[in-house]
Amino acid sequence: MEPTLAARALAAATEITASALSDVDPGTVLGTVVRHAAELADADLGLVMVRAEDGSVTVEAAHGSDRRDVLGLVLPAESAAGRVAAGGETVVTDDVTSDPRTSRFVPEVLRSYGPFAAASFGQGGRLLGSLTVYRDKGAEPFATETVEVLTAFAGQAGVVLALAEGANARHRLTLYEERERIARELHDVIVQRLYAAGMQLDRVRRRMRWRFAQADGARLGEAIDQLDATIEEIRGTVRELRTTEVEPREPAATETDLAESARGEVRIAGELLGYPPTLELSGELADIPAERADHIRAALREALSNVVRHSGASEVRVTLHRDDGGVRLRVRDNGCGVPRDVAKRGLRHLAERAEGAGGEFSVNSSPSMGTLVAFDLPLKSG
Repeated sequence: MEPTLAARALAAATEITASALSDVDPGTVLGTVVRHAAELADADLGLVMVRAEDGSVTVEAAHGSDRRDVLGLVLPAESAAGRVAAGGETVVTDDVTSDPRTSRFVPEVLRSYGPFAAASFGQGGRLLGSLTVYRDKGAEPFATETVEVLTAFAGQAGVVLALAEGANARHRLTLYEERERIARELHDVIVQRLYAAGMQLDRVRRRMRWRFAQADGARLGEAIDQLDATIEEIRGTVRELRTTEVEPREPAATETDLAESARGEVRIAGELLGYPPTLELSGELADIPAERADHIRAALREALSNVVRHSGASEVRVTLHRDDGGVRLRVRDNGCGVPRDVAKRGLRHLAERAEGAGGEFSVNSSPSMGTLVAFDLPLKSG
């Protein structure tokens, strides 16, 4: 991505994240998301469309000269935006009114536009909608890096709606099981999104350090630090939600599918590495106690983060095994080892986690052999 565009995208993403984590009305934040997406894509119109149960999509936020005409517009499930919102691949076309994939369901108010791109967004495995951008007929089609920006901002829209749903639920409900659900979504969805954003920005900073002005490089570093701090604040909120003493009316969900969590972490790492790590699962991993699963997931995330940021590895293997004694995690790479000048805060944190939970943690690393991270945990505390 061109350095100036990367810096603008970073500044916009930081603003959106800060707004989403504050008490700003979600509708306002969605407007900010689509405004930045349209401006960065040099689009004449940008739309956030939210998916209904029947698959149709409704325009909830818009930016451009026609925004008042399209707010509230409903497109059918068969439309390009509807198909994308249902989990279809990103759609890009030079002319939305003549491309067979898109032309049949273009409403009259949108027929003056040509180049078109749409990306889906969701949270917690649930699809929520699509983010679309349009240019006037005859304009240049959207370039690949522009579509990448659109996809990133679609993810931001999903984060906004996830946070809005969690905030409304916190105000509306006081039952223990609802707090546990909110905590799980914050931990599994929002932290994962911010973690991936931070990793991507860090890679941009390191790959393009020589092309950034000193001030831009410093701002990138500050934004990454802010994302790390935000992740820690969210984790603190999760701990508070899970430790508040309120007697539940019904038993709350106390088990986690650790295999699904591992697949999600490995998938994100693969997107950042440019190749998929090998994942080996064995034993019953679908009923791991939530508190135990959180420790394992944190260890996997930190180990993969170090691989992405520092190792330069061409191969990564993750093994997760459960037996009668507990759960064993191994993350091995063939990279350069953990550099001596790299901060060890994350690794120290995992060592403390393992000790506090009655488990074991170790790291074996060398420039010639790569790195092996081991995290073993019994399934019962104490």
